[in-house]
Amino acid sequence: MGKVALVFSGQGAQYTGMGKEICENSKAAKAVFDMADSLREGTSAQCFTADAKELSVTVNTQPCVFTVDLAVARAVAEKGIKIDCVSGFSLGEIAALAFSGMLSDEEAFKLVCKRGELMDKAAKANPGAMLAVMKLSSEEIEKICWEFEDTYPVNYNSPAQTVVATKEDNVDKLIEAFSNVKGRAKRLAVSGAFHSPFMSEAAEGLMEYMSDVDFNAPEIPVYSNYTAKPYEGDFKALVKAQVENPVRWQTIVENMAEDGVDTIIEVGVGKTLTGLVKRINGDIKAVKVENLSDLEALDC
Repeated sequence: MGKVALVFSGQGAQYTGMGKEICENSKAAKAVFDMADSLREGTSAQCFTADAKELSVTVNTQPCVFTVDLAVARAVAEKGIKIDCVSGFSLGEIAALAFSGMLSDEEAFKLVCKRGELMDKAAKANPGAMLAVMKLSSEEIEKICWEFEDTYPVNYNSPAQTVVATKEDNVDKLIEAFSNVKGRAKRLAVSGAFHSPFMSEAAEGLMEYMSDVDFNAPEIPVYSNYTAKPYEGDFKALVKAQVENPVRWQTIVENMAEDGVDTIIEVGVGKTLTGLVKRINGDIKAVKVENLSDLEALDC
């Protein structure tokens, strides 16, 4: 049998009630929610009862999704499933750092709260938009981006999808440019142009915050969004870099497969990463765990 990887979802699929069932049925998961509430009062209540509008605000989304991600991961581990390596999409990477032992749960939660605060501030200071582009190769998408000012490929999700960040004034012309070469672009419901130079101020602020944060060596490999390889070298620089640089998800999955991973479990909210894994490598068994029935059905 090959290796098992755990991957942590990012923001975008959050919904009212997320994590409630897992919290009520797993002691390990409840401990994560209790930790979050002790540092940010009302986090559990926000996950369980807040409406979509409240949950979509970045300063709420990031700590709430982090909490659900890590709680579900702890429930999976509680079941006795051995995890060989981890990664996470965007903010999910911070949950992966906690699961790997690089940060304590408390330090990781505080880090993700600061990250959300800084990214929200940067998004308001430097307004931008994000587009999911389909039916074109990443090379074709890059070529078109180069023709527009302040436009960057930011999420290399799969062979069939790349996400682009740009300034507001470019959106309509950019959608038309992709359509002209038989591509399809859809605007994403996000509050900023994440993983791009639009977030440089947030990245600098996060680096300053981390001056007082101690990182440990990972107990299991953590694949970085920035390098698509396991964390090594300057851990803080990698956390900073992923805020203002592309997420190389396709390459992460390809590298995991080369390193012997044949099963990937997505934990947290939604099944976006599970779908991407299947498009990247159909030989990998990809499953998601989000609720109690998913957890009970998990067999690795």
